[in-house]
Amino acid sequence: MIVSDTDVRVEPGSFRDPDNQVFYSGGEVLRGLRARAAEQWQALAASDFFPALLAAGKVCGTEPVEPARFPTPDGTPWAAVLRHERIPFVSHPYEWSFGMLRDATLLHLEILRAALPAGFTTKDGSAYNLQWRGARPVFIDVGSFEPARDGEPWAGYRQFCQTMLYPLLLTAHLGVDFQPWLRAQVDGIPPEQMRRLFGGARRLRSGVPTHVHLHGALQRRHATASTSEVQAELRTAGYSRELALAAVRRIERLVRRLRPAAATTHWVDYQRTCTYSGQDRAAKERFVEVALADGPRPGLVLDLGANDGRYARIAARHAGYVVAVEQDPAVVDQLYATLRAGYERRILPLVMDLADPSPGGGWRGVERAGFTARARADLVLALAVVHHLAIGRNVPLAEVVDQLAAACAPGGRLVVEFVHPDDPMARRLLANKPAGLFADYHPEEFARLLAARCRVQRRVELPCGTRTLYQAVVGG
Repeated sequence: MIVSDTDVRVEPGSFRDPDNQVFYSGGEVLRGLRARAAEQWQALAASDFFPALLAAGKVCGTEPVEPARFPTPDGTPWAAVLRHERIPFVSHPYEWSFGMLRDATLLHLEILRAALPAGFTTKDGSAYNLQWRGARPVFIDVGSFEPARDGEPWAGYRQFCQTMLYPLLLTAHLGVDFQPWLRAQVDGIPPEQMRRLFGGARRLRSGVPTHVHLHGALQRRHATASTSEVQAELRTAGYSRELALAAVRRIERLVRRLRPAAATTHWVDYQRTCTYSGQDRAAKERFVEVALADGPRPGLVLDLGANDGRYARIAARHAGYVVAVEQDPAVVDQLYATLRAGYERRILPLVMDLADPSPGGGWRGVERAGFTARARADLVLALAVVHHLAIGRNVPLAEVVDQLAAACAPGGRLVVEFVHPDDPMARRLLANKPAGLFADYHPEEFARLLAARCRVQRRVELPCGTRTLYQAVVGG
C-alpha cells in the first residue's frame, strides 16, 4: 500500500529537465527522479568526488528518502526521491554583487573541475544553480550531474557564459552594473549582444577573444549542425576530458583575475558623510537591540537599506537569518567582502532598489519568484529608508508604510525610523523638489499611518530631535 503526502507543491522553476523535478512537501525540499536520473544519482553517490563536496558544504545537503510517499504529476511513481537541505533565503543572480557572482562562478568551476576526472560533468551552467548560506555559495542542482563522454563539449558552457562569465566581463571591463542585464533576461546575456559591446580595441580585453568572439563565431558556424555532428567533429579533432579539464582551469584563472571597475558613489562613504552623531548612533543601536530581543527569536530578519551592515550584524545576534538589502552594488560588494572574510553564514547581502524590487520572471512570470513573494519576515528593520522612498522616489507616505508592513509575516515586528522634514538629510532631498509637494510628510501623519496598520509598542526620539524610532507589531 502506498501512503502519499498530499501537500505536494511543485517548484515553478523546475520544469526544464523531465528527469528531475523539485517539489515541496511538509516543509521539506525534495527532488523526484525518473529512471535515468535515478541511475545517475546512484553512480554519483558512489563516486569519490561527490561525497567530499557534500562534506565540505559546497553542494547542498542531499539524502535519499522513500519515493512511494510522494505522488507524481502523471501518476507514474518516482524511481527515487532525494531530500535537500532548505536554503534559508532564495535569491537570484541579479540580486548579487560582483564579488558574490564571481565566488559563485568559481565554486561552479571548482565542482566541474572535481567532477571531470571522476567521469562526470554538469549538463547545466546556470548561475541559478547556486544559492547562499550567508556569505558562502552552495551548489544546489544535484540533478545537473551526468556522465562525461569524450568528444562531447560541456553542455552547460553557453549558459555559463550568459549567466556568469559575461556579466562579470561586463562589469570588470566596461564598469557597467550587470544586475539590470540579468534581471531583464532570465537566460542571461547572449553572445550577439556581447560582441556589439566589445568591438574595436575592447575585443582584445581578457577573456573576450575566446569566450565572446570565438564562442559567437562557433555558434554561428554550427547553427544548422546537429548535436551528433558537432560531437563527431570534436572527437575527430581529439577533444577529450583532459582538454575539457584544461579549459576549465583556464577559465578559473581568468575569473580569479577579474575585478570590478572602480566605483565611487555617495553610498560607499555614507557612514562618514551622514549626519548621525555618536549619541544618535548609540541610542539607535540600543533601540534596535532591545527590539530584537523583545519577543520570540525571529527566524528571518529583513534589513532594508542595510548600507554597511551595522544593524544587520546586531540582528544576526538575535535571529536565525538576516537578509541585508541595499541598492548600491558597490556598497553590497564591500559588505559581502567583510562578511565573507568573517565566515558569516547568517547574513545574506543583496542588491536591490526598494522602489523597484525584483519582479517575478521567466516562464509565466513565476519561474523566478519576485522579492515580495519570497520576503515575509518575522522582523523588518527599515532604518533611514522612509525619507528616501517618500521624498527621493515620490512614493506616497501611506504606500511606503503599507509596503513595510507587507514585508512582515502576520504578527511580525517592524522597527522603522522616521526622518523629520527638518533633518539635514531630508532637507537635502526636499531641496530638489517643488515646494509644497510633500505637505503630508511630517511626524504626526507618519505616526497616524503606522498606528492604523500596526500596534506601536515603543517610540523613541533620537538626541538630534529630528529622527524618531518606532517598534510595532503588524496587524496587532
